[in-house]
Amino acid sequence: MANNKVNTIGVLTSGGDAPGMNAAIRAVVRRGLSKGCHMKGILKGYDGLLNEEIIDMEAKDVSDTIERGGTVLYTARCAEMRTEDGQKKAVEICGRHGIDGLVVIGGDGSFAGAQRLANLGVNVVGVPGSIDLDIACTDYTIGFDTAVNTAMEAIDKVRDTSTSHERCSIIEVMGRNAGYIALWCGIANGAEDILLPEKYDYDEEKIINNIIENRKRGKKHHIIINAEGIGHSTSMAKRIEAATGIGTRATILGHMQRGGSPTCKDRVYASIMGAYAVDLLVAGKTKRVVAYKNGEYVDFDINEALAMEKGIPEYQYEVARSLSANYAK
Repeated sequence: MANNKVNTIGVLTSGGDAPGMNAAIRAVVRRGLSKGCHMKGILKGYDGLLNEEIIDMEAKDVSDTIERGGTVLYTARCAEMRTEDGQKKAVEICGRHGIDGLVVIGGDGSFAGAQRLANLGVNVVGVPGSIDLDIACTDYTIGFDTAVNTAMEAIDKVRDTSTSHERCSIIEVMGRNAGYIALWCGIANGAEDILLPEKYDYDEEKIINNIIENRKRGKKHHIIINAEGIGHSTSMAKRIEAATGIGTRATILGHMQRGGSPTCKDRVYASIMGAYAVDLLVAGKTKRVVAYKNGEYVDFDINEALAMEKGIPEYQYEVARSLSANYAK
């Protein structure tokens, strides 16, 4: 199916939704139209592809969408796409609908599906959409900036009430198995403790001692940012309160971090990435993932991109620790 001439481009969003996905969809559709391509939207991700929920898209279909959260194409999980039969069916459906180029906007799970399709001959380009910032090949993923700002603002509000009641607050942020939202909020909100899946040693005694020492120094509150990959915030709060005698509350921010109007950064970066994906397909390039690396928009081979490993930047983590009241004594 792979060829150098792309006439019809399909676009889908898959996996968890992320603010800015609509900006990327809009850019794919309008950039494709400007290049003379026919554009098709695939509803509900890979599940919609396998069910042939495919629509034609024109410029007007993406009007007034850039400011909206979520994804106008909807999204869904799709177990069938993980099977060889499901992947072959997806290739056959792309052919039946004349889709000779496919843009997949999503996270690493979505890219795994794109990789399978690419290796079966479909012209595929992936665009990183994930609030978790957990895709190794890129310094930026669509939705992270909005999600981390949403979490930051919510934590500021929790701090206000935590101070009024002289409490300890454990605030759990999203991120799946990655600690980037927790790390950024830990720095931005001036947290006393930041618990990251990549770094946490599960030594609650150390946290308890920090709380007690801070209270002795006159600190009226204690903010702990806990990453979703660690979890158990409610039971942790009960243990800390029992050990310290200090009122401790857990707040799980949850899916509010996925929603809301995207920030300027998420709108602009997503737009450029979406246009870049179309340009790659029109240029005859396939099996690529769009990335933002060291201040530049670049692309990687999809197999190479998925083989990369990502970790928490050591310097950022060291700075976060040194700025907390526990270490800056």
